[in-house]
Formats: sequence, C-alpha cells, structure tokens
Amino acid sequence: MTHDIVILGVFVADTAYRAARLPRMGETLIGSGFSLGPGGKGSNQAVAAARAGGDVGYLTRLGDDDFGAMAREIWAEAGVTSLATIDPTGFTGAAFIFVDQATGQNAIIISPGVGGTISPADVAAQAGAVRSAKIVMTQLEQPLDAAEAMLRTGREGGAATILNPAPAQDLPDAMLSLCDYVTPNETEAEGLTGIAVTDLASAEAAARSLLARGVRKAAIVTLGENGALWVDDTRVVHSPPMSAGPVVDTTGAGDAFNGGLAVALAEGRSPDDAMRFATATAALSVTRPGTAQAMPKRAEIEALLAGA
Repeated sequence: MTHDIVILGVFVADTAYRAARLPRMGETLIGSGFSLGPGGKGSNQAVAAARAGGDVGYLTRLGDDDFGAMAREIWAEAGVTSLATIDPTGFTGAAFIFVDQATGQNAIIISPGVGGTISPADVAAQAGAVRSAKIVMTQLEQPLDAAEAMLRTGREGGAATILNPAPAQDLPDAMLSLCDYVTPNETEAEGLTGIAVTDLASAEAAARSLLARGVRKAAIVTLGENGALWVDDTRVVHSPPMSAGPVVDTTGAGDAFNGGLAVALAEGRSPDDAMRFATATAALSVTRPGTAQAMPKRAEIEALLAGA
C-alpha cells in the first residue's frame, strides 16, 4: 500500500494532572483536574496531515495494551493508516504532565515504552511505503539512527524529506544533508546554529546557516505569535500569524503546522501557498484544547484561508 505522506514517530498517552503544586516524596495531594488523551509529536503530525486532507501512513511501535488501542482509534478517526509494529513484550508510551493550576506552568515525565526501541529495522520493514511516498517526515522523539534511516530511505525513493528537529539536539551535517526541509522553532534553530532567534532577521540568519550545513531546499523557522519564515536559495517568505478565534491551548501548534506543511508540499503548492496552508492549520488548532484532538479538518482550513 502506498501513501502520499509517510511519517515516523512515537505515540504516547498524555496523562495530565492539575494541582496547586507537585507533591513531596511520600505525600499525597488532591488534584483539581485530570485529562487523558493521545500524544507524541509524530502521531499528532500524522493526525493533523490526515485531517487536512493528506493520504498518510504512520510508522511507529506500540504495545499490545489500552494505550495502543487509543492510538489506533485516533488514527482511524482521522484517516491515518497504521504502519505500526505491535510489540507484546513492552508497553505503549505515556507522559505524566503536572500542570500548576495557578500559573499553567508544567512539569513532564515521559516514559517512551516500546517507542524508545524504534530502530532502522522498523524503517526497513516498511521501506516500500517509505520509498513510494511523495513526502517523508520525522522528528527526534525516537532514536536518532531510526530518524536518519527514515530520511535516507525516503531520499532513495525520491521523496521530499522533512525533519522537524524536536526535541532539540545536536545533529551532524551528514544528517542535515538528507533533509529537503527542516522546520525548527526558535529554540531549536538556536540549538542547531548557535544563533539566538529573536526577530525575522535572526530567524533568516539561522535558516541560512542550516542551508549552508546541507539542508537541500528550504529551512522553515516557526516563530509562534510571529508566524513562520521560509528561507531558500532564492527567496524569503514570511507567513504572518492568522487568527481563527480566542487561543485556548498552544501545545500542538507546531505539530499542526508540520502536518499542514506536509499536505501542502505533497499537493505541489508554492512556498507562499504552503506556508499559508500550514499557518492556517496551526491557527485553528490553538482555538481548542488538546493536541491530536485539536487538529482541524480540511474544510475548516479552506474556510479560514478564504476569509484571510
């Protein structure tokens, strides 16, 4: 089976607890809220891309448990085809998220489960789907060698490759040279280049540094409330932020942007149109709570673009 977009990543169940403070060792506190929902950057991006109209396959590793069933349920609802390996010897990943009820600040513990064992062998097992895709995308939540194998296999088949370098970590130039597009946020761009991103000029400088290190087509720096910046060898495209209503939760905005971008590039849109489409996807996602659950559908994106 072939798909226009194939994404590698992890799935974790987000368990969020709201309370006045973290408990001390040996202490039990009564919290003021709890939520359970699907998470993991790659999974969020796959859901975003599918809801935005993309034909998406998602490559990962799940345990044979309730959280694995949660993953398959959200993918089925969104239209994502599962390319997951089911590993009965381990468990599906989960995240403990403490949210301070007064400030909204959070503290997080992630236990990746079998997602932490994703390897180049998992990519090799789905090499046909990866090589036949138009767009191949990965992040860095799974082991680095698996991400590199995903990019390399995609390039071998002629796919355009996208790396969302999150969580931030040092990357060799050889890996960047496997990327047609990289999509860091301000913090990740600084981590990769040493250039503090504080405005459009510094974002452009960081993007050009990534191009100089081997990124093949474009570096796209997401800038939160300042939109996003596309930089390639011939043009700079600034996509200003869009408003789709009051902001409720910004947690999945970057994943929404990347999912929308993958769809736009798979459809052959120009840089200007691709950036607008990705920005609209992100703008809609922040108007509702959650991450995967907040990803907008294609009709919503088109309606926002028509009125923008």
